[in-house]
Amino acid sequence: MKKVLSLILALALLCACFAGCGNGNNSSAGSADPNASAGSTAATGEKYKIGVLAPAVTHGWVAGVAYYAKQRCEELAGKGEIEYKLLTSNNAEEMTSQIDDLKTWGVQAVVAFPQWEGMESPIQDLINEGIPVVNFDIEIKCDGVYRVSGDNEDMGRQSAQYIVDKIGTTGTVIMLNVPSSGSVSELRQKGFEEKIAEIAPDIKVETYATKFTRDDGQKDFSDILAKHDQIDAVFSMDDETSIGVLNALKEAGRTDVKVVTGGGGCQEYFKMMADEENAGINIQSALYSPIMVQDAVDNALALLKGEEVEKVKIIPTTVVDKENCAEYLDESSPY
Repeated sequence: MKKVLSLILALALLCACFAGCGNGNNSSAGSADPNASAGSTAATGEKYKIGVLAPAVTHGWVAGVAYYAKQRCEELAGKGEIEYKLLTSNNAEEMTSQIDDLKTWGVQAVVAFPQWEGMESPIQDLINEGIPVVNFDIEIKCDGVYRVSGDNEDMGRQSAQYIVDKIGTTGTVIMLNVPSSGSVSELRQKGFEEKIAEIAPDIKVETYATKFTRDDGQKDFSDILAKHDQIDAVFSMDDETSIGVLNALKEAGRTDVKVVTGGGGCQEYFKMMADEENAGINIQSALYSPIMVQDAVDNALALLKGEEVEKVKIIPTTVVDKENCAEYLDESSPY
């Protein structure tokens, strides 16, 4: 009897040993894989941490960037995919400090709209620490940075084509460039001049400098009107400048201008396109909408999921005028 009891006890101990060893070898609960990719975060039920850095502007195109970035982040947060911090700054020093704050928070990817010089080093530091950065709009020299932007050069080409379609292959066109905007103005001017030379070389183009504000557009174009008895079209590169141009035309009582182009995505400008008061003018915008920042947020999330992402994503140009402007109205937009 003692032998039987001893045998039963031995078998029981042996089974317990096998059961314990099996659990230790096969269970992954609570374990951490040091080689796991960022994509493993979702598998643990955690949310990806994405930081968005934008300039602090209360109105205009730049304000639209923060508005649409927040809109997309809220959508993704509502789905339980991300946590986010959207920080706005007034200068490079403040944005650099915010990068440190994001690191302390544990940020895993950053969408940056660095409008100022001097952001290359802190953004490069993020990348070197293994935190992917998707740059919006502005091109900066950082190894490994991703970028989402509109097609500035094509905006110029599309505007040239629009003007020729409306006034023909002869006439006088005023080009309002903005030297202070750097490559933005340079590329839009390049695309415009090349397209005009290709399709309407007899058009006379006269160039004047201004800024991307309606006040400057109105003041500068008022001076230009005083110098020209006949202007057929205006190649303006920005919607805000174009609003100033339209105000100057109205103030001067001029009816010779048949086309005013723009660029951006300004809601007020869109409304002016279909306004009967402007019925004699073909008002156009080569869309460079701040809503593009949502693609940058999507790319940041895709990188964290381990998906393949284009290094540079260029958003094609869309032409908006009175025929389709209703499709682009957003009463909630600050721009």
